[in-house]
Amino acid sequence: MSSIYGHAFRISTFGESHGGGVGVVIDGCPPGVAVTVEAVQAELDRRRPGQSEIVTPRQEADRAEILSGLSEDGRTLGTPLAILVRNQDQRSEAYSEMKDTFRPSHADYTYEAKYGLRAWAGGGRASARETIGRVAAAAVATQVIRQVVPEFQCLAWVKSVRDITAVVDPATASRDVIEGNMVRTADPDAVAPMIALIKEMRAEGNSVGGVVECVIRGVPAGLGEPVFDKLEAELAKAMLSLPATKGFEIGSGFGGTLLTGREHNDAFRMEEGRVRTITNRSGGIQGGISNGESIVFRVAFKPVATIMTAQETVNREGENTTLKGRGRHDPCVLPRAVPMVEAMATLVICDHLLRQRAQRLH
Repeated sequence: MSSIYGHAFRISTFGESHGGGVGVVIDGCPPGVAVTVEAVQAELDRRRPGQSEIVTPRQEADRAEILSGLSEDGRTLGTPLAILVRNQDQRSEAYSEMKDTFRPSHADYTYEAKYGLRAWAGGGRASARETIGRVAAAAVATQVIRQVVPEFQCLAWVKSVRDITAVVDPATASRDVIEGNMVRTADPDAVAPMIALIKEMRAEGNSVGGVVECVIRGVPAGLGEPVFDKLEAELAKAMLSLPATKGFEIGSGFGGTLLTGREHNDAFRMEEGRVRTITNRSGGIQGGISNGESIVFRVAFKPVATIMTAQETVNREGENTTLKGRGRHDPCVLPRAVPMVEAMATLVICDHLLRQRAQRLH
C-alpha cells in the first residue's frame, strides 16, 4: 500500500526509472470532469528531464497516454483513470558499477535492506521518474478542484539555492515570472546567481540543494481532518514523500519560535462578509483546518546524492570501496521539483475538498 495516496481522490503510482514505463491509476475522480491529454502533457513537460543546461540531459518526451476512465468527449466516467508514460531513453549500462556497490546517501542500501534486492539501474522507484504519475494525477485533480473553486491556484518557486535566497512575496508571486527562467524562481534578481552556482556545482562533479516555497490560493475554509489528518500534517507527509526532501515548514515555520504570542497571532476581522486574518503567520491553516487564507509552506531539498566524484562506500559483499557516480543526474533538483511540489499540494487539496463535501450536507 506504500504507493497509494489519498482517501476520496486516491492515486496509485507504478513503474521504475528504467522499466517499460511509469504512470498512475486514479480512483475516486468524480464523473463529468473535462480532462484533456494536452492539460496533462503541459504539466509533464514542466517536470521532464532535458529542459535546460542545469538539469539532467536524459531525453524523454514523457508523452502521456490516457488508457481508461474517459468518455469519447473527454469527460471522466467516475471509473479508474489510468495514465501511462513509456520510458524511452534508458541507459542501464551507465549504472553497472552501482549494481553491487551502494551510492552514499542514496536509497541503494536501504532498498536492499528492506526488500533483499533492488532495481539498481537509475534508482528504480527511488528515482524522480516515479513522480510522473503524481504530476499527471494532479493535472486531473486541478480540473476537479476548479469545478468547485474556480479561483484555485497552486504556485511554487525556488526560494533558495544553498545560500542564495530569492526575495518573494507569496501574495504577488507570478507564474509568468517563474516559468520565464530556467531555475524557476520568482525573483528576477536571483536568477543569474542561482544558475551560476548550479553550473559551478555541475562543473565540479558536485551537487547543491535548497528550498522550494509554495502558495495555494483560493482554498475555502474548513478543509482538514483533525486530529491525525490535519491539513498541514497531510501536506507535510505529501511533501516529504517526494525524492530528496529533508524538511517542511508552514507559515512562520521555525522562525515563529522567535516571536511572542502577541507578535505571532493572526488577528481576525470581517471583510466583505467573511472572516479574514490581518496577517498570515499561520500559513492559512489553524487547528489543522484551512481558514480561507492562502496556504504558504516551504520544502527543503538536499543536494543530489549521486555526484561525479569518488566517495567512500561499501559493496554487497560488505567490503569497503569507493564509487564515482556515472549516468545522467541533476546537479540540483530544485527547478524540476517545483511542479512536483505543486502536484502533491494539489492532490492533498483535492482529496480533502472531496472529503469535506462528503462529510457536510450544507
